Amino acid sequence: MTEPDADAILDRAGFDPEESILTRRQAEVLALRERGLTQSEIADRFGTSRANVASIESSARENVRKARDTVAVAEALTSPVQVEVGAGADLYDVPTDVFDACDDADVKVPHTAPELLNTIAEEAGDAVVGRQVRTDLLVCVGADGSVRVRRQTTDE
Repeated sequence: MTEPDADAILDRAGFDPEESILTRRQAEVLALRERGLTQSEIADRFGTSRANVASIESSARENVRKARDTVAVAEALTSPVQVEVGAGADLYDVPTDVFDACDDADVKVPHTAPELLNTIAEEAGDAVVGRQVRTDLLVCVGADGSVRVRRQTTDE
């Protein structure tokens, strides 16, 4: 089996260090880890310690998490439909509220009520227990009908 070539992998993926939130080394480590190399193998390849590779990988994954969260916030901010769901609400009431808001905004939701209910529950995670919403949520529907759920934060 041929050892993965990080440079070739990054070139194929279109990695541009000037445009990325990842450093080249972080991208290399992620590319090699995703292809099954251990941190020790990568450390040997780069002439560094396994602890250094672990730190690089951890920073890279945190940067990716932050980037995904930033994209999710931007999508929420630009969604034509935003339905606030307060803590204590009955989850079963939410699809009707979302469909009504979508009708008002002339946005088509490609889901039935049960499908929408399932999507909201899955994306809300532990913010929903049974039928009860435990944490304030923001259900956003994009112009294309995509549904996103964000936990609302409060400034106090």
